[in-house]
Amino acid sequence: MSENKTPVSRRSFLKAGTLAAGSAAGALAAPAIVSAQGTQTLKMQSSWPASDVFQDMAKQYADRVEAMSGGRLKIDLLPAGAVVQAFQVQDAVADGVIDATHTVTAYWYGKNKAASLFGTGPVFGADASQILAWIHFGGGKDLYRELVQDVLGLNIVGFFALPMPTQPLGWFNQQITSVDQMKGLKYRTVGLATDIMQGMGLSVTQLPGGEIVPALERGVIEAFEFNNPTSDRRFGAQDVSKNYMLGSYHQAAEFFEIAFNKDLFDSLDPDLQAILEYGAEAANTANYGLAMDQYSKDLQGLINEDGVTVSRTPDAIMAAQLESWDTVLEGLMQDEFFAKVVDSQKAWSERVAFYSLMNQANYKLAYEHYFPGKLGF
Repeated sequence: MSENKTPVSRRSFLKAGTLAAGSAAGALAAPAIVSAQGTQTLKMQSSWPASDVFQDMAKQYADRVEAMSGGRLKIDLLPAGAVVQAFQVQDAVADGVIDATHTVTAYWYGKNKAASLFGTGPVFGADASQILAWIHFGGGKDLYRELVQDVLGLNIVGFFALPMPTQPLGWFNQQITSVDQMKGLKYRTVGLATDIMQGMGLSVTQLPGGEIVPALERGVIEAFEFNNPTSDRRFGAQDVSKNYMLGSYHQAAEFFEIAFNKDLFDSLDPDLQAILEYGAEAANTANYGLAMDQYSKDLQGLINEDGVTVSRTPDAIMAAQLESWDTVLEGLMQDEFFAKVVDSQKAWSERVAFYSLMNQANYKLAYEHYFPGKLGF
């Protein structure tokens, strides 16, 4: 089965979301788990519209779980709005309305801002792959469990996949060359990135991906970021803006959160539990490969077919983001649990990023050697 997807129009994207939302009442009445002839079917709802590349990535996970279990486990993957709205999936899993979700922790950071540290927190010089390694080997897995089960008291167990490539600063009506141009802009982002951008003088609104274009059309926002060139192109960002700024610290280390109802998870045979957990690691590789293929193709499509001006975010803006991070952290570190997570990440980053930065080759130098003049910065 091919995992390549044909880009869809903005109209199709929005229509898919509308149809999904309209089916919510029927889906709520359906049983959450089905078992027949030794097969268990788990109802998983994502936070992504049906046409988004993130839904393709969620399907990569579902396909691997089914294959590794020999068909004993199947995942009925639903898009955002099929049962509950995109920001409501965590509660739906905890309450047993759905069995599982494919989402990001930034979508529920309103319950505890430490949630965003598992997706949109400060990077301290480490990239997404290195922070995902912190989750697996630096104590992050235990801190996540402590947050969702002990601090918040939620009936959830979760795993992480895909160290997301650095997310763009976003889409603007004009090329952004200074921090002053951003002040006062009505801007969409999520998680702790909201605090960071507000600290730089922007007026920030948090919205799921499927609501971005309608918000632009109503004037609720005038600039935005979502995640990547493929998602942005599929929902029609190029139809409403022609200036795309790449590179940012506001969400430089994010991952998918794949969460299950804990009672359900605990009821499964140990080998099936292992498949759900380690299936996230298998999907990690598939997700990243798909991202590299599709994101790079769609970035070229935005430039060569859609007439979008793609620019690198100036270092002065990224420096202002770091200063804003410092201010935000100063207040949030008063919370004991938040501080514990930050201290753990910072200690990990000091050691791991030092190794990486000292050791890695200068890839920009190599690129310019073979493709001179293409980067422009």
